Amino acid sequence: MRASRWLSSFGVLLLWSSAAAGQDPAKVSPGTYKLVLDNPTVRVFRVGGPAGNKVPMHSHPDHLAIALAPAKIQISPKDGKPETLEMANESASYVPAGAHESANMGSAPLDAIVVELKAAPGKAEIPATREDMNVKVLAEGPKAVAYRVITEPSFQEPAGTKHDYAQVVIALEPSQVSLSIDGKPAKTSWSRGDVQFIGRGVPHESTNTGGKPVEFILVAIR
Repeated sequence: MRASRWLSSFGVLLLWSSAAAGQDPAKVSPGTYKLVLDNPTVRVFRVGGPAGNKVPMHSHPDHLAIALAPAKIQISPKDGKPETLEMANESASYVPAGAHESANMGSAPLDAIVVELKAAPGKAEIPATREDMNVKVLAEGPKAVAYRVITEPSFQEPAGTKHDYAQVVIALEPSQVSLSIDGKPAKTSWSRGDVQFIGRGVPHESTNTGGKPVEFILVAIR
């Protein structure tokens, strides 16, 4: 069951408002939420914490949660009943805007990526397939789709490639993939959990230079 279904069952989801925005997770628990990037489209956090770690009441807009390790999290919505949310390694969930407390109920440290979606839903069409990629949808919502991709050794996007949608690229393994965005120096070496952002309509080029298939999670934003 997806996180969005667990949360909606409480009937206490809040709209993303200025009041909710004041309960910023980065301020409530800066040791748990480490900012990776922030721009007009998304805010991305690497989320961690030992077993038993708790985060006081805080809010998110619509967001995607991506587990980089198995996770067992207790979610306690404002004025709602706590519920335990379990995520498999390298899974994703689309979660509507809301306010809640959270606690790591697992026996291991939490390791996850949270991609907060700032803009209203767009109209860009997210492709179901892509050339030289094996694509599997992990989670989908009104604003974005998260999918796991395996890029073949032959994968290449030529210079000047553009998409109607924005992308958050999350590495799942150490790899050699060259990605140059808007003419900037290319990122050529990746570690698990590395994150890059490609804006809507921004020219870029990428090539799998490692000679073997490489796995990523892509968050495509409409």
